[in-house]
Amino acid sequence: MPTLNWLGKAEAISAAAKIPYRILKHKPQLSYGAQQNENLLIQGDNLEALKALLPFYAGQVKCIYIDPPYNTRHAFSHYDDNLEHSQWLSLMYPRLELLREFLMPEGSIWISIDDDEGHYLKVICDEVFGRKEFIANVIWEKKFSPQNDAKWLSDSHDHILAYARNKDIWRPNLLPRTEEMDNRYTNPDNDPRGVWTSGDLSVKTYSPDTDYPITTPTGRIVSPPSGYCWRVSTTRLQELIDDKRIWFGASGNNVPRIKRFLVDVQDGSVSKTIWYRAEVGDNQEAKKEIKQFNNDDVFSTPKPERLIKRVFTLGSNSGDLVMDSFLGSGTSAAVAHKMGRRWIGIEMGNHAITHCVPRMQKVIDGEQGGISKAINWQGGGGFGFYTLGEAIFTPSGKVNPEVKFPTLASHIWYLETGSPLHQENPSPLLGKIGDKAYYLLYNGILGDKTVNGGNVLTLKLLDKLPLHTGRKVIYGEASRLSKDRLMELNIIFKQIPYDIKVG
Repeated sequence: MPTLNWLGKAEAISAAAKIPYRILKHKPQLSYGAQQNENLLIQGDNLEALKALLPFYAGQVKCIYIDPPYNTRHAFSHYDDNLEHSQWLSLMYPRLELLREFLMPEGSIWISIDDDEGHYLKVICDEVFGRKEFIANVIWEKKFSPQNDAKWLSDSHDHILAYARNKDIWRPNLLPRTEEMDNRYTNPDNDPRGVWTSGDLSVKTYSPDTDYPITTPTGRIVSPPSGYCWRVSTTRLQELIDDKRIWFGASGNNVPRIKRFLVDVQDGSVSKTIWYRAEVGDNQEAKKEIKQFNNDDVFSTPKPERLIKRVFTLGSNSGDLVMDSFLGSGTSAAVAHKMGRRWIGIEMGNHAITHCVPRMQKVIDGEQGGISKAINWQGGGGFGFYTLGEAIFTPSGKVNPEVKFPTLASHIWYLETGSPLHQENPSPLLGKIGDKAYYLLYNGILGDKTVNGGNVLTLKLLDKLPLHTGRKVIYGEASRLSKDRLMELNIIFKQIPYDIKVG
């Protein structure tokens, strides 16, 4: 597959691996509401934040939406959106690599972009996610009026590139049926099966077997248009007539049409790839929404809540985890919260506090802007606010003394298995893969709070560990067992910190 090369690509490819894992520090004074552990608002560089989150959420996210800087060579008040083209590509590449690792097998990612970098973004997304995982390039009508001062053509749309983690199993949800769709169904003959609409009984794919005359109830004889035929055989036609599924008009003299009942159609519609502003909002609508909670400092390019609602409707269900690592003014988090999704939002600037926090507080309190009234939002829930702390592993490879057992356990499990650790209660037995069990002796997990207590592997301590008859991988600060004894007991001992992979 052809790939895109640029100055600095080699460094961009290795950038994610070089980023250290950091501690996430909870800030109770900026958190809000109930169930704060379900939703995370993180302030910090999104590359570092994504790396910090990876051991806890890899493979757990159903839908990702991001609205990265467009690199339009115009000065934005909240972002440096004037990067050199190669710098912009180097910014995006490692972040896309990490975002891919968060997606569930049936997950998807949706990326807003415009024409300046959209086609280059498509190529690097093909490389990161796989060209065969490309879903669609959605066109969003972001403006209504043309720009009369445009030097060339008036820009009226953005792109949303959509990729699946595994397109073979990913399927979009249907969009809810609209009132306009349902209004196309009526019941002029008072059919007890309910409202219906009629469709053409003829088809253009010609077959002489279904080219025959039909006699209407009034005795009129009709044939399909020239070059066409009926879509059913004479036998099937009679079955449909007997079932009152053929409509000859109120007078019984019209060309026959087949009745389609509302109760028989699918509960929703398939999304098209052109999203009009009347359906999902535009830039003007988005700015009005922002002004409701921050009229003094409005973002230049916010997205309307209806647009994000469309993405999350197609790509997730209630209770799913969604993510936005370029959170901006907090629209994705607000929409996800109202739609009953769990969410993670990352924003690096101070507006994580000045914009995102107050917006989410108002959402939790039940504000009625954006999509609130349409989905009957009444408030509730909460979020935890976090910042990035020190690196979990020092440059020399030692474990930061601030790190507690659950954090190191999650990292070791992820580094060994590539998946998040799920433990309701901390235990030295982290989990099992096949016949191999993983243990961690650290931070007095066995209850011994003396210096190094319980962190050194001895025969006495081994008897205290949860039983496993197969192979054991045990992490600890030291081992008092000989190599022969470890081999006899089917134990692989890994010393902290030296045997911990940190990349």
